Amino acid sequence: MSANEEVSINVRFCDLSKSLLSWESEEAIPQLSRALEDIAVDLARDEGLRTAAGADQPTIWPNLRSLWLMLVEKAATHRDEELIRTIVISTSRFTRNLVAGVAKNQEHAFENEPALRQILHTYSSWTASQDPGSFHVVRMVVQTLSNMVTTNESLMSSLWQTHMNLPEEQAIFVRVLGLPDPRTILSLLVLLVNCIYDNSARQALLVHTPIGVRICITLLDRMTDLYDAEESSDAGRAFDYGYHLFSHLFSGGFAPDLFGNLKADGEVIVPHQTVLLKLLDSYLQSSPSETHFSGMTPMLIACFFELSMYSSGAIRNVVGSDRAEVAHRDNGIRAAPDPILPKACEALVLVTQCITSIMLASEATHLQGGIWPPFRESTSPHGRPIAEHIVELLQLLDIFLPKVNFGRQVAQSGRQQCPVDVTDPTGFPYLKRDLVRLVGILCHGDRVTQDRIRQCNGIPVIMNMCVIDERNPYLREHAILTLHNLLEGNTDNQAVVHSIRPSKTFLNELELPYMGDNCPRYIWETATRRGC
Repeated sequence: MSANEEVSINVRFCDLSKSLLSWESEEAIPQLSRALEDIAVDLARDEGLRTAAGADQPTIWPNLRSLWLMLVEKAATHRDEELIRTIVISTSRFTRNLVAGVAKNQEHAFENEPALRQILHTYSSWTASQDPGSFHVVRMVVQTLSNMVTTNESLMSSLWQTHMNLPEEQAIFVRVLGLPDPRTILSLLVLLVNCIYDNSARQALLVHTPIGVRICITLLDRMTDLYDAEESSDAGRAFDYGYHLFSHLFSGGFAPDLFGNLKADGEVIVPHQTVLLKLLDSYLQSSPSETHFSGMTPMLIACFFELSMYSSGAIRNVVGSDRAEVAHRDNGIRAAPDPILPKACEALVLVTQCITSIMLASEATHLQGGIWPPFRESTSPHGRPIAEHIVELLQLLDIFLPKVNFGRQVAQSGRQQCPVDVTDPTGFPYLKRDLVRLVGILCHGDRVTQDRIRQCNGIPVIMNMCVIDERNPYLREHAILTLHNLLEGNTDNQAVVHSIRPSKTFLNELELPYMGDNCPRYIWETATRRGC
């Protein structure tokens, strides 16, 4: 392209902008908008043309600044007019293409950021969002902001500092995330992920400032809405970018701080924390760097005890007040279940899975010496070791949630089950299974934990989990493996199982043959062979 043609971009834009700024004839605006779109197309095709347009004379920057200021006023007073939306979109596209990948142009154009912010505020309001035509405006302005700062660290930090410290009513990122348009949300998430990628300072602002926390809460709400979308759709891609954003926060070591900042006073768990735990669970199962495990450990331990103690208390209110009564309960329930209990149990399953993932991943990389002891040695606020605490909760759950086989609750012989109709099953599935699995990991090769479980009468509790339960897939297999880990190298624990002398009925539930005194050995060897 010749030098004259490159300069003509500047001349063409200056002429167009003067006509637009004069606003003499509304009939001419569509034609001027199309001409501006044509220039934007030329700029998108040629980085050299973009560079020259930003540097050559006549300079385009004063006219571009005046144009954006005029559009702020027009949008504020004539927001719903299609003509105004059209020229805002055209000016955004021109600016977006002009600054793409050209640092000098980004620096010149960034002075228009306050104007773009005001236009976003106008078109992201609740009333504006009722008109789908507003979404295109918001999307294009967000893309313009994104191109203004991408790969430019100083501008990115300036933008981030500004938006993380805005007054609550001006928090446009929060407003845009709340719009019912996945494509617009995707555009903003691209900007957000680019801003926090590999930058601890900007990640910290997102986690610690009030606006940053509100952004996280709003995004967690949207993640729930976007989860079931087709992977290739805008909604599916928006979910992926949302996951990437939180993964960067987890990799940066901010999971504990963010989880704490999402907490609401007086609530054991809130929905935003549960969604965050789901994302953290997925992250921990995707082979993350082990360097952040130790930082997550205190949060997970504290959360585990808080949720499990709440669940134990809520269940105890239903089935009995003390351990002896729970173990031999033979009358009706005392109260209706706590409506928060299913949510607490759902979160408890996720926390348990996170702990399990960390312990197994650290063992695979031979780092368990530094990771496992804090979990094994952790105690509840009342001083009870974690293994004993889990055993007690399993004992309560065994009464509160009878096993389900072929769609029916199955009562155990000699014990009255709690006749509670759990109307909200969310949270209860997998709970017994994952707790049993965690016990098996905690006692693996650790004599102290093995002995603790025996001393709190936990071996019969684990044996009682060797059943098929549709709420807890593979509960039986995990219980058998846990028994194996409890018995391995521990003659005292083996003696307890020998003294119980499991009945033929118990063995039939395990689908194992009756072998008299050799039964415990058979259970042990079966678990070893299956490698559950």
